[in-house]
Amino acid sequence: MIIPIPSLRKRFTIAITVKVKRAMNVGFKVYDPLTPNTHYFRRKAYLERGQKRSIKIPLPVSPEELEMEVYDKKTGDDEGIDILDFKVIMMDEPKIWTTPEQQRFMEFAIQFAQKAGYVPSGFYDSPNNEFLFQYLPSIVDAFGKELITPARIHRKMPRVQISQRLFKTYTIPVRVAILAHEGCHWFLNTRSETTADLCGIRHYLDYGFPKIEAVYAATKIFNQHPELVGEIQVRRTKEIVQFIDKYKLAQ
Repeated sequence: MIIPIPSLRKRFTIAITVKVKRAMNVGFKVYDPLTPNTHYFRRKAYLERGQKRSIKIPLPVSPEELEMEVYDKKTGDDEGIDILDFKVIMMDEPKIWTTPEQQRFMEFAIQFAQKAGYVPSGFYDSPNNEFLFQYLPSIVDAFGKELITPARIHRKMPRVQISQRLFKTYTIPVRVAILAHEGCHWFLNTRSETTADLCGIRHYLDYGFPKIEAVYAATKIFNQHPELVGEIQVRRTKEIVQFIDKYKLAQ
């Protein structure tokens, strides 16, 4: 089933409760129906026969219109799914504890993340030409081989290279988390992935984006390339999850 939502670029949380008549993986999608590759949330949840499930979907940014789709992941239809409750709860304005420069970067990153699914490759400047995003068909090395990284930042200037092929497949929150990470490399002048992880996730969470999508962003490349996963990557992921858990307790 599809639920139209007149979002009007507002900040809000969707609270929905569903019940299934048979065991299934229930899919939840929130997207802009007017533009392709523009998902604000994607998730699946396995429910046993007769089970209820309530979830909350934070949407700290939104377009003019949204649609929410609830469906059986196997069949693609909504047979056997009942919506018991559906609410839209308005969100307060974000409290981002950072410098004005970093906040401007986040605003630029969010705006780009919302349109990255359909704009052409090329150069994108921030409004005051402070930051530059180079949107490439894919990121390649000196020999033309595609790299697995979805984005990387220049060491000496705030210029981020972004893989269009990968970004088009990600949700808006995952795109924001990745760009926030790259921005932290620049602002903190650090090569440490963990330092950039925790800095970027803090900005991401302060803005109100879904916590579960922050974990997806951190593990996206690892899941696609398990042969690259080692002790360092596992420890990095654990530190991210621990940080998110502590952030929850602090709210």
